[in-house]
Amino acid sequence: MFKLDDNLLNELGLGALPAEDKRAMLGHIYETLEMRVGMTLAQQMTNEQLDEFEAFIDSNDEAGALKWLETNFPNYKQVVADELEKLKAEIKAQAPQIVAASQQPAQ
Repeated sequence: MFKLDDNLLNELGLGALPAEDKRAMLGHIYETLEMRVGMTLAQQMTNEQLDEFEAFIDSNDEAGALKWLETNFPNYKQVVADELEKLKAEIKAQAPQIVAASQQPAQ
């Protein structure tokens, strides 16, 4: 589907970040994407569906959660793709500032 890796950071204009900052940025992208996709899908769920899905999340059953999404929200991959594109546009717009901040000496 997509990869969160150095190629993505290069595409976003963040290839010049130090390795530690790259790892942190990839983690931030993943967490932000996960939250946004979750919020978008949650708005489409009934209370019962929310309870079912949260049960998978609470038990750290990623495979079960994924299967549940595929069954109940077959368009979830499109939601992920759409949210990723929005996030990428936001990051690209801020890339020069992010890179500049990473090159400032620690205070």
